[in-house]
Amino acid sequence: MNPEVPVTRDEVLQFLNRNPVCHLATVEDGRPRVRGMFMYRADESGLIFHTGTNKALAKQVQSGAPVEVCFNNSDVQVRVSGVAAMADDEALKKEIIAARPFMQSWIDKYGAEMLLVFRVTQCRAAVWTIEDNFKPTTYQAL
Repeated sequence: MNPEVPVTRDEVLQFLNRNPVCHLATVEDGRPRVRGMFMYRADESGLIFHTGTNKALAKQVQSGAPVEVCFNNSDVQVRVSGVAAMADDEALKKEIIAARPFMQSWIDKYGAEMLLVFRVTQCRAAVWTIEDNFKPTTYQAL
C-alpha cells in the first residue's frame, strides 16, 4: 500500500486539511452544480466551509440537501458525501475572518452578516487511486 494513501479516519482528515482546495457539488432545481472551494477545516465535526449569503451556494446548502466534495492531489482522490448544515457559531465565524485576511475588505464593506458558515456532516469518504480504478467504490464513515 502506498504510504501517501489515507486509510484511517485520521489519515483521511489529515489529507483533506493538507489539500483544502476542492470541488463541492450541490443540487439546484434538480440540476447538479459544482464549484471550486477552499475548505476552512476538516475535523471530527465535519468539513467547514463558508460562502457569501448573496451566493446561489448559500441557498443550496441551506436546504439541507446532500452534497459531495472532491479533494485530490496528484495521486489520490477523496470524495466525501454528506449533508450541509448551517454552523451558527459566532466564535467560528470570527476565527475564519481572522484566519483569512483576504476576506477583510468584504467584511468591511458588507459586514460579517454576509458570511455564511456551513458544515458538511454525516460524512462518508471514498478514497481512490489509479490502482483502485476497477474496484468497486467503498465508503468509510468520517
